[in-house]
Amino acid sequence: MYFFNEGFTFRNFLIDVLTISLFVFWFWLVITVAADLFRRQDISGWGKAFWVIGWVVFPFIAVLAYLIFEGRGMAERNAQRAEQARDELRRVIGFSAADEIEKLDRLKKAGSISDAEFTRLRTRLVQ
Repeated sequence: MYFFNEGFTFRNFLIDVLTISLFVFWFWLVITVAADLFRRQDISGWGKAFWVIGWVVFPFIAVLAYLIFEGRGMAERNAQRAEQARDELRRVIGFSAADEIEKLDRLKKAGSISDAEFTRLRTRLVQ
């Protein structure tokens, strides 16, 4: 069965869309895994080199193995990077708990939040 001899059909269109989607997904996955690997501080250069060699020699197996063995660590490192970026932003723009409590007080007076929400959010800011 030769799909390409049929010309432009809906089936060929769906196959093309699926192929392009898989192609984009594959590159996104490889870039995400490579970014995680090269940002890591707990692996030596040799360990990183072995992973890269594995990606070149056995790309699908190596990327899937990295996701299986390091997937949980990837999520934790991502959360840590996001927290560090948030803290850095707060440090640069001058985050102040007093300013945030004042904003909460204005929201409470305007009726946007209830007393219980105000208390919960204020407690969270003070900690």
